Amino acid sequence: MQKLFIISNESIYENDNKYFCDNIDLKSTPEGLNKSFEVNLIARKSLKERAHNINVKNIKIFGSLLSFISAIISSTKNKDTKYLLISISPYTFLACIFLKLFGKTPIIYLRSDGYGEYKAILGFIGPAFYYLMFSISSSISKLISCRNYILKGRKGEVVSPSQLDSEWLSNIKETNIESLKLLYVGRIKVEKGIFSLLKLIKGKNDISLTIVGAENNMTNNINQSNVVVRQIENNKTNLINIYDESNILILPSFTESYSQVIDESLSRRRPVIIFEEIEYIIGDRIGVFVSKRNVESFSKTLEFIIKNYISIQESISKNKLPTKQKFISQMSNILKSI
Repeated sequence: MQKLFIISNESIYENDNKYFCDNIDLKSTPEGLNKSFEVNLIARKSLKERAHNINVKNIKIFGSLLSFISAIISSTKNKDTKYLLISISPYTFLACIFLKLFGKTPIIYLRSDGYGEYKAILGFIGPAFYYLMFSISSSISKLISCRNYILKGRKGEVVSPSQLDSEWLSNIKETNIESLKLLYVGRIKVEKGIFSLLKLIKGKNDISLTIVGAENNMTNNINQSNVVVRQIENNKTNLINIYDESNILILPSFTESYSQVIDESLSRRRPVIIFEEIEYIIGDRIGVFVSKRNVESFSKTLEFIIKNYISIQESISKNKLPTKQKFISQMSNILKSI
């Protein structure tokens, strides 16, 4: 079986020879591809506990950039190997450079629009920094992306990432719309827009918000009576139940590419609200509503959804959502053909 090295900038926690991550994609993608390849995962070392156990045999994590790059260089001694780099970051950018220097052709999987992310993190110099990494990396690599626009005119394959399976798509439960029960599933970071959402619902006792995405042992300053903060949920059945207990998913991010939480919510027939900055991600999805990032617009959007909830759910049922099985099949076939 051909070796596939998956290289990620994500942090992985090790405990008793078991490895854990917070990003569910870093668990499901290597696990799924491990059926077609001998997967070797290389990532950064985390000192904090993480949520999802990665069921892949060959995992190596490193606490420094030097050891990280050294491991990648050592791996190039293998002849029949392929390299899948997850997103473009300083770590994966350098990995890309060294792989090319040692005669390997990296394959980069672009999961998001780095220009928007780096602008949110670094301000006005962010896009310029990402442009430099993207321009060099894309010129010496093969590209896979979850959205065509992320390729920025470069040649590449497009896939539809998903965590959905039969459990997500069956036994849909009714929801109580007498009160507004909002849900946010994602990391608690400024660029994810969660703090702007908190301002919109502050002091509104008729609205409750559940946040699922706090890292283990994470300290945050969210202290609102109508907000409940939960850690990352690593049990699929429990996560489905959390969606079912809510009636609207909110995705407040300032930048996104292909948000899988939208598909998760739609699979449970729960409408979704996003904001104008990421209106472009809707595509052909039915049941996603756009609000301006102010109290008046947000309140009107909530009111419209609740008044028309039943008909909106009927429309949502017409969506043809991607599945995890199809995504892994897409990725596997593309990697074999490159």
